[in-house]
Amino acid sequence: MTKTERQTSGWWLWLSMRAPHAYTTRAYATHAYAISLWLLSLLLFRRTLSSLASLSFHDELASHILLIPLISAFLIYLERERIFRAPSYCPSIGIPVLILAVILWYSLKTPLSSMNDTDRLSVAATPIVLAWIAVFILFYGTGSFKAAAFPLLFLFLMSPIPVVLAQHIVSVLQKGSAETCYALFRLMGVPVIRHGFQFSLPGVDIEVAEECSGIHSGLSLFIAGLLAEHILLQGYWRKACFVLCIFPIAIFKNAIRIVTIAWLGIHVNPGFFHGELHRQGGLPFSLLSLAMMAALLWLLRRPFVSSRTQRPSRQLDPGVCLKSV
Repeated sequence: MTKTERQTSGWWLWLSMRAPHAYTTRAYATHAYAISLWLLSLLLFRRTLSSLASLSFHDELASHILLIPLISAFLIYLERERIFRAPSYCPSIGIPVLILAVILWYSLKTPLSSMNDTDRLSVAATPIVLAWIAVFILFYGTGSFKAAAFPLLFLFLMSPIPVVLAQHIVSVLQKGSAETCYALFRLMGVPVIRHGFQFSLPGVDIEVAEECSGIHSGLSLFIAGLLAEHILLQGYWRKACFVLCIFPIAIFKNAIRIVTIAWLGIHVNPGFFHGELHRQGGLPFSLLSLAMMAALLWLLRRPFVSSRTQRPSRQLDPGVCLKSV
């Protein structure tokens, strides 16, 4: 080996020994810059974030807000090797998205002042999440963003449900629960006369009110379903099928709860209409909905087998002569 070849091999040996340390140092620096800018955003958006935290303690429909960033951070931590495999700065996309978030934040201040608290926070949370996504793209690049798309987009659930949308969801759940209750009563052979959301049963009249729509448990079921399909399912059509089935499962679970309480109140004790099972007995029925979701997950995880089985073609041995009959 010549002197030049020995110098070249020594140079590459030195680079191979130094590269992991250099990469680790650069990764630590990238994480430090990203976390610093994220902490700065917490300071800039502190009033809105404080209002979101306060709303989560006082509004049942917003009780999940504080859990969303924790779940998102935990998912990123679990998938950190895949997400941060090849990070790279991407100012060409990160900076424009960050500027867009800032423009939305300041341009929406005047319109937001005339809204109620829930709607105002629902709109104000959007540029905050957009700014966090922009920071991620700026320091880690589009490749890391694609790998972390679900936990990052999951942050948009920090936005409270607007009042008009919440009322529409309650109305749909109420109608769906009433229709399912009527079908279950008829299936059980219970004499029933229906007047809209009111049901005349033997000795008692019940109503599927807005409070009985099950929107709180339905929202929890939806969030749990999103996490389950992300972790356990592969393929877009399987995930879409599972998410679309969450809504009917929530309606069916709520109808089972109403029918069970009504049946117990008629045949066992009228106290069930106003007892603990009615007011705080959602856990057994939530377990039922989780069992239904688990069964659906099991079905969707099974490999798809086509009904058309291809029969193996019969090949002739070229060494065998065919005899004519």
